[in-house]
Amino acid sequence: MADTLTKLAYQTFQQSKSYFGLAHKTLTAQVMNLVSPTNNKTEPLPTETLLLLQNRLNKLLEQDWQDSERGVYPSELLFDNPWEDFFRYYPMVWIDTTQTWERIREKRYQEFSPAIKTDGYPKYYLQNFHYQTDGYLSDRSANLYDLQVEILFNGSADAMRRRILAPLKQRLEGKTQPRVLDIACGTGRTLKMLRGALPDASLYGVDLSPAYLRKANQSLSEVRGELPQLLQANAEELPYLDGYFQAVSNVFMFHELPPEARQRVIEQCYRVLQPGGVFVICDSIQEADSPEFAPMMRNFPAMFHEPYYRNYTTDNLVERLEQAGFVSVETEVHFVSKYWVARKPA
Repeated sequence: MADTLTKLAYQTFQQSKSYFGLAHKTLTAQVMNLVSPTNNKTEPLPTETLLLLQNRLNKLLEQDWQDSERGVYPSELLFDNPWEDFFRYYPMVWIDTTQTWERIREKRYQEFSPAIKTDGYPKYYLQNFHYQTDGYLSDRSANLYDLQVEILFNGSADAMRRRILAPLKQRLEGKTQPRVLDIACGTGRTLKMLRGALPDASLYGVDLSPAYLRKANQSLSEVRGELPQLLQANAEELPYLDGYFQAVSNVFMFHELPPEARQRVIEQCYRVLQPGGVFVICDSIQEADSPEFAPMMRNFPAMFHEPYYRNYTTDNLVERLEQAGFVSVETEVHFVSKYWVARKPA
């Protein structure tokens, strides 16, 4: 009976997040069309596609529940939500949205506040991804990011992130205090989930943004267990010794890299992994495995500033992983996210 009630509570929690995300996006679209219309043209999605999306979302949430039930991670993660951030920053999301509309209308997507230092970053990184204010380089951006992503995915972003936990835990079974690196760790959301699934692991995170690392440090300091070690670094030049980690993870980064940077990051992840180590990637679906969602994939860069996304949707990451030396590459698709699990030869 207790499990049934917990599952019902989880389903209700997820449903409420989904409805909220849909309501927010519907309202903002209506207001935008009245206040600041743009010429961005998107393709309408057929009813069959919307029904298929809902079906995939239902399967994702069922898998999320089942993984918790079999002990991959504690059930508390299913209900984890930064409520304090929600109530504090949701009004700011609306303020940021109005500024975003102006950038979309005027096609300004490499704009940063005068106080933001942009020296030393790769050129491809200095973008207002999603037309977001100050890109990834301000505290304001870091404070709003998780909430904005949850709205974008109708409350399913965390459930998609958690799909990396089962393959990581399975391949780390039997290892004592494994070292796990999360690249492009952002606000630390994935590291928080890794701590829940791997309480004895030594966790590390790297990110290019000092603002996002500050946010990650604040969030992770509130979690029980050893504090992950965070470093500001470019994943194309990881500041670690060869073979230092048993596992490397990455969530939602590869679609924001140009192709040559994708390859360099993969090669660096291979270098820092021990023989037999595992690399797990979570990112957007691609055209080859989800052709039914091709219109949605074409709409995404039309609605948001994602300059490398179209190339990503046709890029063969299995070939890139194998080129770097990885073997036994497996792929899965859950809802609108895709996963690669690759092993470094023992």
